[in-house]
Amino acid sequence: MNLKFLAGATASFAVAISASSAALAQDKTLYVGMNGGPYEKTFTEAVFPDFEKANGVKIVVVPGTSTDILAKATASKDNPQMHLIFLDDGVMMRAISSGLCEKLQPSPELNEIAASARIKGDMAAGIDMGMTGIGYNKKIFDENGWPAPTSWLDLADPKFKDKLVFQSAATSTYGLHALLMVNRIEGGSEGNVEPGFTKIKQDIAPNVLEFIPSSAKLSEMVQTGEAAIFPLTPTAIGNLKDKGLPVEYVQPKEGSVLLMIAQCVTAKNSEPELSQKLAAYLMSAAAQAKALNAGNIIPSNPSTKASNPVAQSKLDAFNGYMKTVITLDWDAVNAKRPEWNNRWNKTIER
Repeated sequence: MNLKFLAGATASFAVAISASSAALAQDKTLYVGMNGGPYEKTFTEAVFPDFEKANGVKIVVVPGTSTDILAKATASKDNPQMHLIFLDDGVMMRAISSGLCEKLQPSPELNEIAASARIKGDMAAGIDMGMTGIGYNKKIFDENGWPAPTSWLDLADPKFKDKLVFQSAATSTYGLHALLMVNRIEGGSEGNVEPGFTKIKQDIAPNVLEFIPSSAKLSEMVQTGEAAIFPLTPTAIGNLKDKGLPVEYVQPKEGSVLLMIAQCVTAKNSEPELSQKLAAYLMSAAAQAKALNAGNIIPSNPSTKASNPVAQSKLDAFNGYMKTVITLDWDAVNAKRPEWNNRWNKTIER
């Protein structure tokens, strides 16, 4: 009887410990800084749930633009409030140089992603591949009998006066990409932006209805017919089309600019092991397939499979755009970015 009692008590204790451990795991929360809106919706509804269920953890999104997230991460550098941060590739380079990221641990998933998505010795990794080109409001173009745009210099066409919406180059990667592509076309480089600033000020800024800090307002401006043409990515265009908006993407003849959204695990965070586990999951073909099929997010893992013909067509189009994509020298850009931001605010958006 005593042995039976002891065995029963031991079993009950084991169950209690197991339940307690599960409860403790359920109490864990990971905070992820990323873009809000459709991006947040895709991950919270389609990508994160499987990881949450498998690991007994809650993932909470801290929404914001890349510059917003970088500022928050910098402010709490000594006591990180976020476990993972998603940033545009150029902003991610700044985060890495500021010591905000810890190196990604070796994993099969890390080995699977494209070599171009492994950043600065695996301090970060791209999980969403894309490029900045030109978006346009097809309804407005059709009503005016305008052909689809073909070049970055179409932004300077006088017929687009008060119909061009331009994201601020001081706060938006889209705006910065447009500035640097115009600059290249005009004979400049990342080391010499005089031609770009001159062309923007003289011929493009006069067409601008509004300089917006991010693309968040663009949906409304397309819907009201205010925005006819704007720098944007195929993914963002896809999200607007999913809302029923009459927009299309164009790959400019001079090329688009590579734009990865990358992730990094924040240094000194409270859950380093679980954060690394989440980072590995987000690089997996399974997770990226969910992101592709639910949110037009182009995978960095070549093993990712589209689940339907629509998603496959997006992958095929992306692979076509990649043939003429331009990669920036982000070290050179970031070295001059504060100076350019100041100049942009004083001479372009004044």
